[in-house]
Amino acid sequence: MKNFFRNAAADFPAALVVFLVALPLCLGIALGSGAPLFSGLIAGIVGGIITGSLSGSNLSVSGPAAGLTAIVAVGIGKMPVYEAFLLSVVIAGVLQLIMGFARAGFLGDYVPTSVIKGMLSAIGIILILKQIPHLVGYDADFEGDETFLQHDSENTFSGIFSGFTKLTTLAIIIGAVSLTIQITWDKVLVKKAKIFKLVPAPLVVVIVAVIINTLSLHGTIPFLLQKEQLVSLPSPGSISDFISFFSLPKFEYLSLPQVWTTGLTLAIVASLETLLNIEAADALDPYKRVTPTNRELKAQGVGNIFSGLIGGLPITSVIVRTSANVNAGAKTKMSAILHGFLLLFCVALIPSVLNLIPLASLAAVLIYTGYKLAKPSIFKALFKQGYDQFLPFVITIIAILFTDLLVGIIIGIVVGLFFVMRSNFKSAVFIVNDHNKYLLRLRKDVSFLNKPILKRRLEQVPPNSFVLIDATRADFIDKDVIEVINDFQQHASLKNIKVELKKSAWKPGHKVFKDHSMQFAEAM
Repeated sequence: MKNFFRNAAADFPAALVVFLVALPLCLGIALGSGAPLFSGLIAGIVGGIITGSLSGSNLSVSGPAAGLTAIVAVGIGKMPVYEAFLLSVVIAGVLQLIMGFARAGFLGDYVPTSVIKGMLSAIGIILILKQIPHLVGYDADFEGDETFLQHDSENTFSGIFSGFTKLTTLAIIIGAVSLTIQITWDKVLVKKAKIFKLVPAPLVVVIVAVIINTLSLHGTIPFLLQKEQLVSLPSPGSISDFISFFSLPKFEYLSLPQVWTTGLTLAIVASLETLLNIEAADALDPYKRVTPTNRELKAQGVGNIFSGLIGGLPITSVIVRTSANVNAGAKTKMSAILHGFLLLFCVALIPSVLNLIPLASLAAVLIYTGYKLAKPSIFKALFKQGYDQFLPFVITIIAILFTDLLVGIIIGIVVGLFFVMRSNFKSAVFIVNDHNKYLLRLRKDVSFLNKPILKRRLEQVPPNSFVLIDATRADFIDKDVIEVINDFQQHASLKNIKVELKKSAWKPGHKVFKDHSMQFAEAM
């Protein structure tokens, strides 16, 4: 409790920001999935309160994820009723619990850092590109869409062009004012007075946008927004109406094969996305805290069980909300939990007020969040680290932009691992020469992958040379590599090459090198 009050000044404003970001995304993802609108809000509430409470992450925020939209839409289409799909969500949660107890969280540790940074920058660029149409009043695509090919038969770039052909004057005004407020707040006001740090800029943006929209409704401003350009929450007339938005799974459909296959698919994809986002959240954490991944899988599992049992969409850790949380200055997981309570209370008590919020203002908040994730300085820093870091970073970004988050990450991991293997491949064999004297040093683990370069370099040694082969620093040498060196020793005399071999003490039973100069016996 002491920590709660100590960090409340940072966590509560951050919770407000995450709430404002999560609200349209929860609705948009539900819409894009073909699910009831309120199911997205349920998932956001559960992700904040339940998963946030159980998670070991200080900054990760969970909720419905755009990366699951296609799977959810297909899954719902296969079911006789929506309540059958809810069984799949519960099954996915149970499977995630099992994965957590089975310690499957280690999988996230194998993602290269350059790929994680590429994912964050790609999300930032996607936020900017996807929110530009909403900023100018074109809301054909749902909020939170991260895929290149959109549900409205457009793609990311054609959607922008379509937006500029269907401009809404008031949306442009609100968007411009909202961006100006955030930039001024962040770059000027916060540096001048501490009080501005206590009030989150996105909250000011939303308040100003609601005022502008209200003035337009009263005729003070000669422009109007259409209903679809505003937040659109279901408005319950009473407590019983609100309760009716929740639904229970129908267990009589438990025998359907598609219920189980959809549940398994959701569990695998949601777990992978969560592990990737947790890695990204830890990378964003200014305090560099490490999240226990197995505990995170368990927290996600419990969250999905609860979400499925009360009518919600499946949940994962979501990088957009997490990055907004970090940028807003959150320090502990109380910000994620509070954002869940804010979603619950606001949609239950003041939906009519929330429905006055223009989507253009929320688009401006997401665009500014995207800029912070994809600053030019990040690209410069990765470029300075060398092409083995920069290329996986850039390829990950491009792959995510033109596919979706999960496919792009898989491509990025493959490229990243290629460069990791290439680096280890080169560092395992060190060759240097001075005139006709050559030093060949084997370091760390020398696998069969090193055989081609080793063979090629040994063949390039000119006649009348001296070669020192130093194997004292190698932890492991593959038998194929040993054979290459033995063959070289055997034929070196034909080119008048003198070979000296330095080797460490090898474990019994390991057949190592033959000494063809008879200075060394074969080690056994």
